[in-house]
Amino acid sequence: MGIQDDLGPPGQEAVELLVRGTVQGVGFRPFVYRLAKRFGLRGSVANSASGVVIKAVATKEIIRTFIKALMEEAPPLSKIIGLERRLLRDREKGEGFVILESAKAGGMEIFVPPDVATCQNCLSEMNDPSDRRYGYQFINCTDCGPRYSIIESMPYDRPMTSMKAFTMCGQCLEEYRNPDERRFHAEPNACPRCGPRLSWCARNGCEIETDDPIREAVFALKRGAIVAIKGMGGFHLAVDASSFEAVSVLRKRKARGLKPLAVMVSGLEDARRICMINDVEADALSSPERPIVLMQKRGGTMLAENIAPGVRDIGLMLPYTPLHHLMFVCSEAPPAIVMTSGNLTNEPICRENGEALERLSRIADFFLLHDRRIVNRIDDSVVRIIGGRPRMVRRSRGYAPMPIGLLARFPELIATGGLLKNTFCISRGGGAILSQHIGDLDNPDTFRFFEEGIRHMKAMFEVTPEAAACDMHPDYASTRYAKGLRLPVYHVQHHHAHAAAVMAEHGLSGPCLAVIMDGTGLGQDGTVWGGEIMLVRPTCFKRLGRLGHLMLPGGDAAARQPWRMAMSAVFSAFGAAGLDAALPDSLASIPYKKREIIAGMLKAGFNTPVSSSCGRLFDAVSALVGICDTAEYEGHAAMAFEALSCEVAGAKKHCVYPVDILEQDGVLVLDHSNMIKSVLKDIGAGVPAAEIGASFHLWLIKALCIILRMLSLKTGVKSVVLGGGCMQNRILLDGLLCGLWEAGLTPYAGEMVPANDGGISLGQIVIGGARHVSGHTYGDC
Repeated sequence: MGIQDDLGPPGQEAVELLVRGTVQGVGFRPFVYRLAKRFGLRGSVANSASGVVIKAVATKEIIRTFIKALMEEAPPLSKIIGLERRLLRDREKGEGFVILESAKAGGMEIFVPPDVATCQNCLSEMNDPSDRRYGYQFINCTDCGPRYSIIESMPYDRPMTSMKAFTMCGQCLEEYRNPDERRFHAEPNACPRCGPRLSWCARNGCEIETDDPIREAVFALKRGAIVAIKGMGGFHLAVDASSFEAVSVLRKRKARGLKPLAVMVSGLEDARRICMINDVEADALSSPERPIVLMQKRGGTMLAENIAPGVRDIGLMLPYTPLHHLMFVCSEAPPAIVMTSGNLTNEPICRENGEALERLSRIADFFLLHDRRIVNRIDDSVVRIIGGRPRMVRRSRGYAPMPIGLLARFPELIATGGLLKNTFCISRGGGAILSQHIGDLDNPDTFRFFEEGIRHMKAMFEVTPEAAACDMHPDYASTRYAKGLRLPVYHVQHHHAHAAAVMAEHGLSGPCLAVIMDGTGLGQDGTVWGGEIMLVRPTCFKRLGRLGHLMLPGGDAAARQPWRMAMSAVFSAFGAAGLDAALPDSLASIPYKKREIIAGMLKAGFNTPVSSSCGRLFDAVSALVGICDTAEYEGHAAMAFEALSCEVAGAKKHCVYPVDILEQDGVLVLDHSNMIKSVLKDIGAGVPAAEIGASFHLWLIKALCIILRMLSLKTGVKSVVLGGGCMQNRILLDGLLCGLWEAGLTPYAGEMVPANDGGISLGQIVIGGARHVSGHTYGDC
């Protein structure tokens, strides 16, 4: 990062600084220019394929002070991951300090800036009638606006973006060229004279003449219409969030079922009327990334009851584009607008006008379009505050493709992630680049998006992978893709990848204990895992504990119909002889013939693979207490169960259900038979379902803490990583974080990387990279 001072001549010296990281498209060059003028440096600054290159001539002391200010005062959207310094033999000619045109070369090590919300300066100009950008829907500057969504290739300059289609007018060009202007080299810079424009269209694609497309969209929403709105990274489907009828029509046309819908409001004041918001949630809502934040909804709000039925939290977000802000400026605008992804359920978000008109015309009544091409489709990010920290549920707009620093420097690799909530990841230098949210790869259109995203990312970063990492499951589309690359392939156990992702985010090299609780993942013994306690290192793991097995009657169908898991849980507790007598009344709504078939499968052991899945255990208890017998979407039963349990979980301090820990073949097993019997006893005694739910959560928290204390004493390891989709449950994660700290252990959980399968490609990169470099075979630690 520096050189020895005695290498330079006395007096002034000439140096070259290479700044690596997210330093393009974030106002870094004008920042360097102004800083250089402040310190009286001679020289230049330019973008290059490796980062930002600064050449400067000054005294050693001034250079030293300049570098310190460079690191401490960098623009808020930048992220410096490295600074290299070397002496130059030839000094810069000329006086003053200049900004040079970008150079492009191979060996790219730069990182692409994510899209960010409109800044306050731009909003002030947009709302100022005397400003030339008054009311302009695409206002931006170096501190805000589109980035990743418009980039075709690097370095990040206008000819490498979709803004190349718009020739700047004289005034915009003057701003763009002036280092003292806020819009100096703001690549999306534009104004109403020269920039993108809106249009208002019917569902048949015909443009409707109007002077104000935004007002037309607002009027349509007020009338109960569904409007498809082209945004920063794709389309939204919008309706008035206070209209039960409009929301019902949207759900029906989109085939959305009961899955919660996200809502946009104009600002924090309106958000507080809908949700109970703490300071951390308020900060996340109003951050430059502008994610959807899951928060506890208030009762008696203006929102339609069918926005988020059966769950406690609702996803709110604030406006993040000028268009969003201008919609809410209209006096006729609904105070809250549903803004859900512009797609059919399980398909990728629509990106371009023609695609949206073709795919969404059966859903939307009108289309609010613009003519700026979206290069990279990117969905809204979703976060939830647990343990006082934002936890990523879906990492996409605002965050992707920001790099994640790695402890080791790996060759170029690609990791293809899992089947559901897919992301992929590439390693480059000392960082890992995690893609935006892709989706579920069992959908053909989503798989094409996955392939498209990989092609673009490889080309943009000039990456040629020399190996691939993927899940162990042979039938995942992501696994088949990796095997088709004709590269060395490292198969990574699903739950090991979850653990490695948390370790990578927190800079842990291991060994660590890991608690991974999720729905499903293929284990090394060929069974379905999902409730695992492991000892983990980057190249290996050892299974030390697990949840007790439950049968999955009908295989994957058991995840869609939690009542099947309820019957399996009763069967595991009472056996074949006691099954029929022990079934609670909550399952009476299931036709007798169906129950009889499942009972027969359980008794015969036919099509009933066993699993240690925590997600399926949640499903079982949820169905037993009558909360959810059929899942409308992934995680439905567990989310509804958590929502109900939250009502009393805070007041209930002690676990009342028995904790039984057995040992089988050297592995600790949390047996749930007596817990299930206690649940059934409470149901028979008329104990409220919310209290049973709280007792179940406390039982699981207490049992896992006991097992981890035992294993910590045995192994001497005190660091514990927590991962898997079940760790998005606030009661469970909060309880484990507190319980493990009290036990003298140090817990870590995902924050900027999702705990669910959206994070496993990062874990695959770490494990595959470590094995590729070390040559270690995959075995027990």
